[in-house]
Amino acid sequence: MRKYILLILFGITAIQISAQTTTPGQNQRYFDINKNIDIFNSVLRELDMFYVDSIEVDNLVQGTIENMLSRLDPYTEYYSEENIGVLQFMTTGEYAGIGAIISYKDGHVIINEPYEGMPAAKAGLKAGDAILEIDGEDVRKSSVKEVSDKLKGTPGTTIQLLIDRPGEKENITLNILREKIEMDPVTYSDIFNDNIGYFHFGSFTSGSSDRVKETVQELKNKGATSLIMDLRGNGGGILEEAVNVVNLFVPKGEEIVSTKGKVTQWDRSYFTQEQPLDEIIPIVVLIDTGSASASEIVAGGMQDLDRAVLIGNRSFGKGLVQTPRNLPYGGNMKITTSKYYIPSGRGIQSLDYSHRNPDGSVARVPDSLTNIFYTRNGRIVRDGGGITPDLTIPQDAGGTIAFYLMNDNVIFDFVTNWVLTHDSISPPDKFVLSDDDYNSFKNFVETKDFEYDKLSERSLNQLKSIMEFEGYLDVAAEEFKALEAKLHPNLDRDLELFKDQIKDMIESEIVQRYYYKKGVLLHQLAGDKVFEKAVEVLKNPEVYDSILISIPDNISPAEEIKKNLENRYS
Repeated sequence: MRKYILLILFGITAIQISAQTTTPGQNQRYFDINKNIDIFNSVLRELDMFYVDSIEVDNLVQGTIENMLSRLDPYTEYYSEENIGVLQFMTTGEYAGIGAIISYKDGHVIINEPYEGMPAAKAGLKAGDAILEIDGEDVRKSSVKEVSDKLKGTPGTTIQLLIDRPGEKENITLNILREKIEMDPVTYSDIFNDNIGYFHFGSFTSGSSDRVKETVQELKNKGATSLIMDLRGNGGGILEEAVNVVNLFVPKGEEIVSTKGKVTQWDRSYFTQEQPLDEIIPIVVLIDTGSASASEIVAGGMQDLDRAVLIGNRSFGKGLVQTPRNLPYGGNMKITTSKYYIPSGRGIQSLDYSHRNPDGSVARVPDSLTNIFYTRNGRIVRDGGGITPDLTIPQDAGGTIAFYLMNDNVIFDFVTNWVLTHDSISPPDKFVLSDDDYNSFKNFVETKDFEYDKLSERSLNQLKSIMEFEGYLDVAAEEFKALEAKLHPNLDRDLELFKDQIKDMIESEIVQRYYYKKGVLLHQLAGDKVFEKAVEVLKNPEVYDSILISIPDNISPAEEIKKNLENRYS
């Protein structure tokens, strides 16, 4: 009937295990699987034949699969034949198209960000451009995926776009030559303070470790005598690439990560295979809550082997490994098959997806339940909570208003209008939004129908209900009114209260329009406390070495040690 029903029937056929090789418990499990597949197959057939309205079988089954997988973990995903390109891009970082991020806004698909040096940027596409037609076909009512599929194609072919550009009275026609888009995993690299090599590493795609090796060698050739590897915001990727990156700095034969899962035959240990590029150069690794998976393998491996100092904030805590499995009709399934463990033996998975709360939420492993492990030098590290850096730099707490200003495209729209009257800006590390421009932004926000998170208001309403139920509302009425007045969202107050954070987001969006992602990184490094601490540590070898050396808790005072030595050799 439909390809998905055939897919399910193939699944039934695949489960053929003889009674001689299975236990009664296994036989019952296979019976339960076959029974439920048969029930699902029958329900789908009955719906298709007798439901009052026509049903879209593909969408119905797709939604069912996605709902089923959502009960497991966020990383087990199904990719139909139509969406297989998404998985390929995640693992290779390559696709053929125009090289731009697109999104849906105000009833149109728009350009969010053209990549530097890619066809979209070379043809003159800008952030904010609304795509109206592709090769003469109207796409005003098309979804992001439909437009994305049309933009992709064979390298070397030409695509024609009709766009509506803010500030322009007439629509613009652009011809763009498709290219093979290869995202550089190294966002930026340079020498700072004469001899400190810095590079930001964005993703662990196929071959990315070779790019890191090339970058490190270039920095050393320019005079780098120490390195800063910035893994902030790096969501991970291919496990083997992470092992290869660590291999650049540690000897051959070191175990970097091991994986353990249900299928014990798949359990593996990953060792460094090559001679290192440099196993003595001082290294600082920067991490944050956006550093996950393969990033944590690199950061955790370097920490466990005492090969680098980690600075920043605790990492995301994704210690799960996914394995792609081919499915019939060109589909694929990325399945979480195991957990990984870094050199000290610790796992870093921080969320327990196998034991959800009654409401379906997932709890973080409490710090009190984590276990102690030791680095090679005997330093204490813990499992179950991501990677905790050696030096933690507290992040400034920001209000939710900044998130909603970005999420609701208020900052995006303001910047789109702002760039219309500014042909150029200062270099990324020097650019600062003026107070006059910020006041213009506040006026701009007031012209929008902007509402932001009412979490405090909802919590207050719940508190009020509880106080009424327990009879405390009259007793604490005055205090409650005072609290309500302070926590009630106030646009003018919050735009000023969180001015620094909001200004930084506006500045980054402006810099991106002129200098792309590389420029944003440079802008953010200026005044970056984490980066400054990394430079400070690398400029002081004694401080660097002291962090990596374990100091026993019961060490004797210096005077006592001196006296004991004198007595021993007198």
